[in-house]
Amino acid sequence: MKFSLETLCSQFIEARDVIRDTFKWDSSYLPPVCANLFCAAGAVPDADRLRACRDLINQKTGIFSSFRGHIRVPLACLLSMEDRPEEKFDRAKEVYQLLRERFSASDYLALASFLLAEYGCTEDQIARGKRIYRLMKDEHPLLTSSEDSIFALMMAWSDRSDEELISDMETCYRLLKERFHDSNCVQTMAQILAMEPAGARTKCEKVFTLYDQIEQTIGKYGKHHELATLAACAMLDEDPAAMAEDMKDVDAFLDQQKGYGFFSIDRKTRLMHAAMIVSDEYMPRGEVDTAALSGTIAMLIAQQIATCAIIASTTATTAASSSHS
Repeated sequence: MKFSLETLCSQFIEARDVIRDTFKWDSSYLPPVCANLFCAAGAVPDADRLRACRDLINQKTGIFSSFRGHIRVPLACLLSMEDRPEEKFDRAKEVYQLLRERFSASDYLALASFLLAEYGCTEDQIARGKRIYRLMKDEHPLLTSSEDSIFALMMAWSDRSDEELISDMETCYRLLKERFHDSNCVQTMAQILAMEPAGARTKCEKVFTLYDQIEQTIGKYGKHHELATLAACAMLDEDPAAMAEDMKDVDAFLDQQKGYGFFSIDRKTRLMHAAMIVSDEYMPRGEVDTAALSGTIAMLIAQQIATCAIIASTTATTAASSSHS
């Protein structure tokens, strides 16, 4: 394994353990994803600061606030990396109030407000995001839900017209469905790809090539919530063979770590975590313009959606088991 990648892996495990020990009563699926937020930023989590940011969220929101849902721990992690976390959270709450004038409350909208607070969004951009969301809903009324609002809002920064964005998304959706059959996850992939300006077929071919390369090098990659991270990785425009080899090394490293054993996180989720770590190795640094929306931000959204999907699925399974016991 490359030294830089080995360093990232060690940082990932150390960060995961700090976050896991700090938020003992939250979902066990959150610490690895949150750890990668720190790896992507080149930062190290501090337990005291994490607790302070969690308390800040609790102090400034009501008990049923969307900021206290699945994103509370990731948000506390993101806030802990801010120089002035209270000011940043206040801005996010202001943006959230603007978003709530046009969108329904959800964890995803709360996450969107935090991301948009970084870029100084305007009411016109929010209005455009709502138009894009309605167009998404027109194309897929049964598939489109609150999680899609965040992509619609991010697309409001695009130079392309709303119609071009939707057309690109739909072409990607049809092409991706030829290989992957989870319609909801495919729609999320298509939305991630639509944030890139390249042709739809070119983007989808990158996804297929990376997927096939991973399968040849390591084994089966997941075809459900894991696909969002794969799509974001494919848009990094790096050599698929090199990325797959790196993922193989990272996967082997994670396999030896506590929490990734037979009775812990499953192989497909572990491989998704490997993809996240490898993306940190290749992610461009210092992005400060709207190009970040199709790189770092897309990866962040993909991770959060994947995490929420896992938690929701686990909760549903547990509830179903309880009802039959």
